[in-house]
Amino acid sequence: MEQIANQVIFGLLALVIVVCSILTVTTRRILRAATYLLFVLFATAGIYFQLDYTFLGAVQLAVYAGGIVVLFVFSILLTSHPGDKSELLTPKKRVVGLIASIFGAIVCGYTLFTYPFFTKPLTSVITGEVDMKEIGHALMGMDKFQYLLPFEAVSVLLLACIIGGIMIARKR
Repeated sequence: MEQIANQVIFGLLALVIVVCSILTVTTRRILRAATYLLFVLFATAGIYFQLDYTFLGAVQLAVYAGGIVVLFVFSILLTSHPGDKSELLTPKKRVVGLIASIFGAIVCGYTLFTYPFFTKPLTSVITGEVDMKEIGHALMGMDKFQYLLPFEAVSVLLLACIIGGIMIARKR
């Protein structure tokens, strides 16, 4: 019975992710798009919690749903009016977007169907959660497969986005 409940919850979370993702890219109101993105990030955190990845779920809520969406909303409100609608797409842009979407779907499908999932025996299966000390060393280390340099690069990119948003707002 518990397995059926987990499958139903996963199905609901996946449905929320798919529907809100589509709404995020199809709505013409930019503030609604940020709200739909927030729902996608919440549902993704729900899947992490369902898989017993509590640390990853908490990071998803705190960093992405909490921080990044607030940054998006702040920059939206700083650079435009909340009720503004985006302009309608020209037919040429629609065709280019459709072609890019179909190409991306083909690449993703090809990758999923040709990748040899589970052909090698799993020798080092991690059971339970990974120790916080190991996660900290992986995130803040500078060796191979550690993430300090990409983290700093993303922080510089976000700083540049904030400065760009402020410069655009000051010109108005």
